[in-house]
Amino acid sequence: MRIAIIGAGAAGLIASITAKRLDKNIDIDMFDINKGVGKKILASGNGRCNISNTNVTKQNFIGENPSFVEKALEQFNFKAFEKFCKSIGLLLDIKDTSKVYPLSNEAKSVVTLLESTIQTLKINTIFETKIIDIKKEANKFLLIDETSKKYKEYDKVLISSGLSAAPQLNSTEDGINIAQTFGHSSNITYPSLVGLHTDFEYNNRIQGVKKEAIVTLYIDGQKENEIQGDVLFTKYGVSGFAILDISQYAVYPLSLCQDVQISINLFPNKNRNELLGSIESLFKSLANEKAQILLTGIISNKLAPILLDVCKINKESKAKDINAKQLRSIVNTLINWRFKITNTQGFKHAEASGGGVRTDEVDSNTYESKKCKGLYFAGEVLDIVGNRGGYNLHFAWASGYLVGKSLVK
Repeated sequence: MRIAIIGAGAAGLIASITAKRLDKNIDIDMFDINKGVGKKILASGNGRCNISNTNVTKQNFIGENPSFVEKALEQFNFKAFEKFCKSIGLLLDIKDTSKVYPLSNEAKSVVTLLESTIQTLKINTIFETKIIDIKKEANKFLLIDETSKKYKEYDKVLISSGLSAAPQLNSTEDGINIAQTFGHSSNITYPSLVGLHTDFEYNNRIQGVKKEAIVTLYIDGQKENEIQGDVLFTKYGVSGFAILDISQYAVYPLSLCQDVQISINLFPNKNRNELLGSIESLFKSLANEKAQILLTGIISNKLAPILLDVCKINKESKAKDINAKQLRSIVNTLINWRFKITNTQGFKHAEASGGGVRTDEVDSNTYESKKCKGLYFAGEVLDIVGNRGGYNLHFAWASGYLVGKSLVK
């Protein structure tokens, strides 16, 4: 039996290793547009590679049908992943946060060991080759690259070529395009885990300010989600872990031209009355000091003058000149600072892509196409995207493992 795998990322690599270990007589050709395997693995976690998570459930995934992931997660839970890693010589560093990294703390270790394993198993790799079309003739698949070169006589094909996140690593949506030629439909793709642009006129003046906060998402005026974590103000808008997390729920509505806004509470551990009392007390005890100066005792000195501008308060005002209404305005802004979202940082700066091949057209037990026998999908090309914290990579491993088993049946 001959098998073609398009995409030598996490899903394609584990699929090929799993299949070859189960049946040494099969021939596998693995194609990738890059010069080597695992380019996105190398870039993950800023080179440290947040490779998995010890606590993975369907609740960690977003898509048209997140339940689609259940079979893969059942068959390839964290214990199974840990066992696989040991089988290729990779030891893990399991954090208290449930995030998992290679013990070496280097993504390069992961790729080196995977590469060594496929070489030992004699899995054939064909690099710097972009497959743009697949045809099925007489129950055999024919692959065609962008130079019109043909690769023939494959019994089964796996598309694990990802989507558009990180185009600098040659990411494309060719997998969706090929799937469509076999009658598959797809949901709109969008950058996920990405910084958000705001229409705030003071962005340049507050860039670099970082604060633990609660971020609340509003879609067409309705509260949709709330996440606590770091917020980083940037020249284009906002970033930081809380923003990356909330972006997973904000970007799709934004792509549909819905009104997307966020509220930032810069004091998540204080309620309104506590914060108001603290500022009132501060202003009373130092009544002759400038309000702007006193505010730098509780917020960044970059934010203090902007806060007064937003609240329409003269920056030269002394604390004793700030009336009760102005104090309430300051506090309300600090705990409910509203920003309209206008755009994202795009696929180039996104950690993952949402959308993709619709999962109701794929068998959740095998990840085989319901439209074409012998055609399989795994990883990001499917309409499944995980939360930040190793979940996207774990889905790539789990879906690839499931396909690897299915390929030899």
